[in-house]
Amino acid sequence: MSEITIYHNPACGTSRNVLGLIRNSGAEPVVIEYLKTPPDRATLKALIAAMGSPVRDVLRAKGTPYEALGLGDPKWSDDQLIDFMLEHPILINRPIVVTQHGTRLCRPSETVLDILPQPQRGAFNKEDGEPVVDAEGRRHV
Repeated sequence: MSEITIYHNPACGTSRNVLGLIRNSGAEPVVIEYLKTPPDRATLKALIAAMGSPVRDVLRAKGTPYEALGLGDPKWSDDQLIDFMLEHPILINRPIVVTQHGTRLCRPSETVLDILPQPQRGAFNKEDGEPVVDAEGRRHV
């Protein structure tokens, strides 16, 4: 079975939903609680590069020191923004999932379905009750 890694925050509903979708595919991922075990600089840069996203797209503003640090100011370079994320891991948006099919920031949570190696094994609803996958394992539209 292929390895899946999720950079997870158990206090985040989206992250919990993504973890549930991974498990609903029959996989048990490597779970890295990135607030307890933050990635190092090389890992964070590799994740961002693998996602093909600008560094700013990986910054989380809500519930973080984003505003207090003035991170919306375009004066900050990518390396400086990464420095801030390393100093304050809560600034790293989540969840980030790595599979053999790609690396994604899985917001919204159903984004993870695009990179899971195995299909869903049954119905899955988000914590708020919103259906994501039907009983046959098909994506709800």
